[in-house]
Amino acid sequence: MIIEKAQLSIKQLKEIQILANEARGSIIKMTSLAKSGHPGGSMSTIDFMLTLYKMINIDPLNPKMDSRDRVIISHGHTSPAAYSTLASCGFFNIEDAISQFRLAGSIFEGHVEPDVPGIEWASGNLGQGLSAGCGFALANKIKNIDSHTFVLMGDGEQQKGQLGEARRFAVKYNLNITAFVDYNQLQICGDINKVMPQYILENYLSDGWDVIEIDGHDLVEIRDSILDAVQNEKPTVIIGHTSMGKGISFMENKEKYHGSPLSEEQLAEALKELGLENDIEKYKDLRRSFDATNLQHRKLKNLDFDLDLGNPIIYEDKTDNRSAWGNAIADIASINKNAPIVVLDCDLQGSVKTKEFEAVLPQNFIQSGIMEHNTAVVGAAMSKERLQVFFPDFGVFGVDETYNQHRLSDINETNLKIITTHVGLDVGEDGKTHQCIDYFGLMKNLYNFKTIIPADPNQTDRVIRYITGKYGNFLIPMGRSKLELIKNENGQLFFGTDYKFEYGKADKLTDGNTAALFVMGTLTGRALMAAKKLKSLDISLQVWNISCPDDLDEEALKQAAKTGTVFTYEDHNVNTGIGNSIADKMMQMGLRCKFVKFGVEDYALSGNSDDVFKHCKLDVDSIVKRIDLICKK
Repeated sequence: MIIEKAQLSIKQLKEIQILANEARGSIIKMTSLAKSGHPGGSMSTIDFMLTLYKMINIDPLNPKMDSRDRVIISHGHTSPAAYSTLASCGFFNIEDAISQFRLAGSIFEGHVEPDVPGIEWASGNLGQGLSAGCGFALANKIKNIDSHTFVLMGDGEQQKGQLGEARRFAVKYNLNITAFVDYNQLQICGDINKVMPQYILENYLSDGWDVIEIDGHDLVEIRDSILDAVQNEKPTVIIGHTSMGKGISFMENKEKYHGSPLSEEQLAEALKELGLENDIEKYKDLRRSFDATNLQHRKLKNLDFDLDLGNPIIYEDKTDNRSAWGNAIADIASINKNAPIVVLDCDLQGSVKTKEFEAVLPQNFIQSGIMEHNTAVVGAAMSKERLQVFFPDFGVFGVDETYNQHRLSDINETNLKIITTHVGLDVGEDGKTHQCIDYFGLMKNLYNFKTIIPADPNQTDRVIRYITGKYGNFLIPMGRSKLELIKNENGQLFFGTDYKFEYGKADKLTDGNTAALFVMGTLTGRALMAAKKLKSLDISLQVWNISCPDDLDEEALKQAAKTGTVFTYEDHNVNTGIGNSIADKMMQMGLRCKFVKFGVEDYALSGNSDDVFKHCKLDVDSIVKRIDLICKK
């Protein structure tokens, strides 16, 4: 923030007061026109939001300049306030926001979206905004960009546990961040103290923040609190005492208007009270004439990273994929001085193998503690700032526990690299609570995430180097155990010196004409052992390694289908894994064959991984018996 610019005069504040009154009119017009939306909280937060945007360093003509201040609107349902504010600041025409609010095809959606100029982060899933703010603030700190991050929140969302994680994180890393809580003391079901008692001020103080309390409708107090906060050396929260529906007598302090628009009769009465023209008929006409085909939504350009990805490390001896990942990312960091690479950790550094990276690039190794929800969002927000961000974790934490966070990040078109170790039954002794058998099934629901499942350490190394140069969201799952290296039928390393990873290409490991088997990840070595045993039973098995299950190799599927029988083999939930994806794709392609899925059919046991595989009938001998029986029917 440029302090000289931010020191608004009384004259400027009076002008903002007029604009705030007009913005209240815009809020009730757009919500009434759409017959849905959240006018109450928008009207309680508008005074702070409008004053803040008049103070911060952001250019409507260049809203993505690096030096800009960032504003994250966590209570995304206050989009009417956000759109009214941004229009007042010259980002777009207010007539478009009013007439197109919540209209199919419009950028002015019900919750704030980055399609709208001036909006940084799509939100609405309450409790995640402060984590996103921490991510933007930390990214700018690492990149030495002098800017300030503001996070605007509601009071009800302070009940969310993730906010506690974000508060602690902001203090640990002394982030240049100011939060605002719209303390109107009402949420959907009424008084926040009756819905769920909380101690907002005390919570922030106990986590090391400074707190400023103000009248959230007094523009002088708002201005002064912002100036004090940005010049404070500690993260600061401004608690603004406000009134829901502020400015219209019959709406004030009524929880009904959290999510209820006004009728046309009420709208007329409210506009009269605000002293504004009732021009709703004009906006009805504009809404009817809206043509969605003329709108240009944001499109990502080629944002891949220009990094020296180095030469692959070739492993000759048995080791684990997680060590190969750790060695690869440390190697890339050592080659690229001041590399824009960040690794986040959730108290699992030894297990997820990132000690070597920390030794090479310690300033970009971020220890986040056991706070996965916050870490997932911090990493995603950081990745929006041209950083290559890696979030290594155990499968059940990095995927299952944080799925909602990844979903919102995917909507925000982030660039997060999730590295999950300890997936599948390979976790063994940790038991069913830690055996992540649904990682691909979950993540294939996210349209912009790509899953790559490496078969051995040599392929892992290539995959890590590949994604480090790419912009986009990726999940790289791997097991815990050391694996034998995948070799061809001549005993040579399949993923050796001459191998180059090609996204979407299946790897044909053995040829055969009796049947074909598709396998992924940890079980690839076992699949080859099974093929060898089946050969002695006069069954010639074609084995394919599938590393990119989101984008299946059609030529591989055609070759497999020609055998007449196709098997899939995975230590993943049999109902949602590659078996279903391959069957679906083959059906779409019109391929006909006998099709059998081998996978995890129920939660498994705690024990040695080999014993767990045997219990689930996924060990080599069980697979051989099952394939032999089916092929000889």
